[in-house]
Amino acid sequence: MASLEEMARTGYDVLIIGSGAGGGAVLWRLCERWRNNGLRVGMVEAGESVIPTHRRNLAILSGGRGERLIGGPEVTRRIGRTLPEFSGAKQIFALGGRTIQWDVNAHRMPLHALENYPVPLKEMEVYYSIAEQVMKVTKPFLHGAINRILLNRLWENGFPEATGPAMAIDTEPTRFGEVHSNAYFSSINFLALALNRKPFDLAVKARAVQILMEQGKAAGVKVMSPDKQSFVLRAKTVVLSASTFETPRLLLYSGIIGGAIGRYLIDHSSIKGTAIMSRKGLPEVAGPAGVGPVEVTVPETATRPYQLQIYGREQTSYDELGIGMNGFGLVEPRAENRITLDPGRVDEYGVPAIQVQYSYTDKDLDVIRMMTAGMRKAFSAIGATPVSAGGQPEICLRAPGEANHESGTCRIGHDPATSAADPYGQIRGVSGLYAADNSVLPYLGTNPTLTTVALAIRTADHIIASRKGDA
Repeated sequence: MASLEEMARTGYDVLIIGSGAGGGAVLWRLCERWRNNGLRVGMVEAGESVIPTHRRNLAILSGGRGERLIGGPEVTRRIGRTLPEFSGAKQIFALGGRTIQWDVNAHRMPLHALENYPVPLKEMEVYYSIAEQVMKVTKPFLHGAINRILLNRLWENGFPEATGPAMAIDTEPTRFGEVHSNAYFSSINFLALALNRKPFDLAVKARAVQILMEQGKAAGVKVMSPDKQSFVLRAKTVVLSASTFETPRLLLYSGIIGGAIGRYLIDHSSIKGTAIMSRKGLPEVAGPAGVGPVEVTVPETATRPYQLQIYGREQTSYDELGIGMNGFGLVEPRAENRITLDPGRVDEYGVPAIQVQYSYTDKDLDVIRMMTAGMRKAFSAIGATPVSAGGQPEICLRAPGEANHESGTCRIGHDPATSAADPYGQIRGVSGLYAADNSVLPYLGTNPTLTTVALAIRTADHIIASRKGDA
């Protein structure tokens, strides 16, 4: 940890804004490859240090206590309450960002979606492999006889692609004295791995409010402390990993107004279903906490523009097992879906709040209808009967933004008219300024975290290559 006073007296080669998946990945890669040279790396995080790992790694936070800790207003801000068209949105302000509480689904984008990606497929393969290795991704994560039985039922009834999910869970046994106790991955792992290679400065409760530029180049960031003191942190390269909401907000407030900044907001459309199924023929009881006993994925395909995640709910009785299912459907990237600044509302630091313009097209609505039918078919395939729960219908459409996979507001691409950043994440028109979070994703084909990490590592490698003479 470092104070903002100390950081204001230090000139940084790279300064990273945000400590979530993208920022953590950039930090780790820089420290891993630069190691013992004299280049200085710093990071600022608007939230505070809440827990030092993923919440599921701490037994004391089981039984719903983790959700209550992170779900409080100090950490989780439900900004959708002021966004009528994106009412399910929320933000996490904490060291590690959303990764201290994410569901650790770490899937690659399907091949058909990567065909039109602005990064060559061979490079995506390389960086996916690096990301999976450092995040300890287990694929497929398939445990217990129940999941194998459900997979067989899905395979036999129209879902041959069904599989166990890819999950960022370290399943390596303890051996040769190496203890694998931090099973669920979070960005805190990135920070720890980085610190093992190279010292870096980190300030928490440090709100970045403005990007500083000199002669078309990034020069640093203006940061404010909780008591509203202002500090200027100088840096030759700035990496924005503040989130799909905060990265464009910073850019726009700093007067960096590219044609695609804040536009092309995407999130999965999302439905949720509940069901019960007979325990007859199922050899296990419900358990263990966190994951299981049911965890099965029906992935998106070229002809199925949605994915289904089947999971176990509370055991309804000795004879019945509760089943839940989430559906995530593709939404078309459109310039009309966007984030803008709302000058009528400013936060405690004087920065305008955001407003969101968001709607579904007819094609998006067709995907939702197709996904609903697919969910009913999947319930039938595994022998589950849909039931209403908690006053909600058996299958219900969740509010826009509630999937919490929002992306695209600083998307990468080759065309300056439709992309805020080049394929390496460099913001157009400002040398030395990069984005490395979900905001850079031009399309959503699955849960975004693994793709964000892969692209962030690639961005770090590009920064290293561009600074080769300084190392």
